Amino acid sequence: MAYEFDEFALDPETRRLLRDDNEVHLSPKAFDLLSLLIANRTRAMAKAHLLATLWPSTYVGETNLAGLVAELRRALGDSADDPRYIRTIQRFGYRFVGTLRQESNPGEVTKPGAKYWLVWETRQIALNTGANVIGRAGDAEVWIDAAGVSRHHARITVDAGAAMLDDLDSTNGTYLRGARVTSPCRLADGDQIRLGAVVITFRIPGLADLTETSAM
Repeated sequence: MAYEFDEFALDPETRRLLRDDNEVHLSPKAFDLLSLLIANRTRAMAKAHLLATLWPSTYVGETNLAGLVAELRRALGDSADDPRYIRTIQRFGYRFVGTLRQESNPGEVTKPGAKYWLVWETRQIALNTGANVIGRAGDAEVWIDAAGVSRHHARITVDAGAAMLDDLDSTNGTYLRGARVTSPCRLADGDQIRLGAVVITFRIPGLADLTETSAM
């Protein structure tokens, strides 16, 4: 999967960043960081999560991460004060904010996929392909800072056109349709998920409209 934004093109498979068809040289870690930020562009990424992903077996300080961000900004002609691509989220992390066009590899057939969301109080949270950890920890993909919610409470895995919910040994349990989750469960539109005392709703936007249209 290749990504294009303005005059740039990033291909994670060939590990190349191009600017107007000219290769832009990045260190391996800087390339990995840019790929992570773009792949998770719908949300801000916590520094702790980025550090754990980029240096999984080594303890490093936040200055190492800041150095990679500075390298990316130089390569992209970006600015911390007026960011076009990488925005600093104060006391939290970073987010890719460029306007992105996503393209398939040559010969690959692209099929429209459903987008999944969680609704909690007034918040709507998009779920990404792969694992989406729900909890109070700063590195959780779905951050819910509420009493009774564990740091890493539950996980929704999006893959192959389905979303599966499982509990992560939480203190107060994860409940789906009133039953405690003890093994991965497939989610359907409108399902209510209870994390301790917190209730969130799983939604597939547009699905209800399609069902109503089909019934007419």
